[in-house]
Order: sequence, then C-alpha cells, then structure tokens
Amino acid sequence: MELILMILIGYLLGSVPFALVIGKVFYHTDIRQYGSKNLGGGNAGRVLGKKAGVAVMTLDILKVALVVFLAQSFFHSELAIACGGLAAAIGHCYPLFANFKGGKAVATMYGFLFGLFVFASYGPLIFFLPLIVFLIVLYLGKIIALASIVSAVAATIYAAFCGASLPILTALILFSLLILVRHRKNLERIAKHEENKISWM
Repeated sequence: MELILMILIGYLLGSVPFALVIGKVFYHTDIRQYGSKNLGGGNAGRVLGKKAGVAVMTLDILKVALVVFLAQSFFHSELAIACGGLAAAIGHCYPLFANFKGGKAVATMYGFLFGLFVFASYGPLIFFLPLIVFLIVLYLGKIIALASIVSAVAATIYAAFCGASLPILTALILFSLLILVRHRKNLERIAKHEENKISWM
C-alpha cells in the first residue's frame, strides 16, 4: 500500500509543470510553442531568459526532493523513496496536467539525488559529483544534452561504488535510461554534428 501511495504522490507532484506555470503567469508565454517546445528548465531559459530557467530548474528539483522527504519521513523505506522518485520523473516527462508532454528528467534526477543527500543520509557526493561532471562536460563540449547523459551515468556509477541499496541503484539506472530515451533526438543531432551548442560558458 505504501508503494502505491508514493507512486501516486510522486507522479502527481512530478506532473506539476512549473515551466508552463511560470511561462504563462509571469511572461504570458506558452513555452510549448517555442524553442524545443520542452517543458523543462533548459527551454524555459532559452525562451524566457536566465532567471526563468533557473526558477524552473530549482522548482523541478525541489518537487522531487519533496517526494524523497515524504517517503523517508512517513515510510523510512528506500524502496518507497525509489518508487516515488521514479514516479515523479515519469510525471515530469509525461505530466497529467500538461497533456502528457513534459521535460526530459534531468532536473528530476538531480532532485532525487538532492533528496538522497539531504533526507536519506547518502552524503554530499551523491549530489555534487554528478553536478561537477555535468559542468565539466558542458564546459568542454558546450552541449547540454551530452552533459546531462554523462552526469546521469556518473551518478549511477558512483551509487554502485558507494554501496547504495538495490532500490536506489535500480532507480538511478532507470533514471539514466529515461534520460537517454528522452534525449534520443539530441543524440541523433550530436551524431550528425547538428546539435546546438551553448555560448555562455
């Protein structure tokens, strides 16, 4: 019963489309009509500006961290944490409140990692190591999609070596696969040397 409850809570919280809300409320813009048409922080930043992008990414991180907090506080179960976090990521990618067209799960993965660090005693490296890897790959390659995928893999590898429980490790493997699937078009463009590169780093 607790797993079903956490999956439901995770999916509903993950489904809150902060990119859409911020775009419409503060900028009178539906970002699904612009840029990559993706409901994530990256597209919000490109369409609405840096402040909006940071706000969306922060809120997307916090909504999944909240799921981890709830699972840890009420059930003290890493299986509940894993199920709730994955459900939130699926909700973010396929949101009930935005016609099932959402983001690409990167911010939600970082929300899961942040929750593990703050609420589940996994230590700071579970969050900061993938973030550092992301920034290094982004600096070297200038491609957000590539940095996102590599950081997800780094998080999974670190979890395997730091002794993460089977539910948490499995969740991170599935996070990585979800991020890979959601970036498949980006990978095709990277292979053709057609992917857009950032210019601000």
